[in-house]
Amino acid sequence: MWPFIILALVASFGLGAWLGAPYLPILASDRRQLLALANLKPGQTIIDLGSGDGRLLFAAAKQGIRGIGYEINPLLVIISRIVCWRYRTLVTIHLANFWQIKLPPADAIYVFLIARYMPKLEQKLRRDITQPTLVVSYVFALPESKPIRQNATSAVYQFPAQLPKSR
Repeated sequence: MWPFIILALVASFGLGAWLGAPYLPILASDRRQLLALANLKPGQTIIDLGSGDGRLLFAAAKQGIRGIGYEINPLLVIISRIVCWRYRTLVTIHLANFWQIKLPPADAIYVFLIARYMPKLEQKLRRDITQPTLVVSYVFALPESKPIRQNATSAVYQFPAQLPKSR
């Protein structure tokens, strides 16, 4: 029984690392800076791609910001649902591979992926985002997009990059 449990845990964390980024909890100071960069107000929505243990979603919910998380690791989904239980009316966490879903409308999207996946993410964002949305990328830059603001660890991008002209 124990070998199976250990294998399942290793496999679930390995899958997340293979499909985007290994699980690394975000520091409290970085959470505050990321949310400040996004400049969201209560009632707005942020999507966390690869939401891990739910810390960013919890911090957003404390400010009255709705959060939607996508996480591929079932253990982390359970942990994040427990972490965010207090704000369950504001936070929804899906056990899902975000590469395989169409992103819903949101005011901002947060992502922390490794560099080799950033071009693929940029293509997905261009396909999925149709209304003005901020994309906050932690550590790694989107290769073809120019940030509208940034700090030492993160950059904020506007999607769609070129808004249609109104008539």
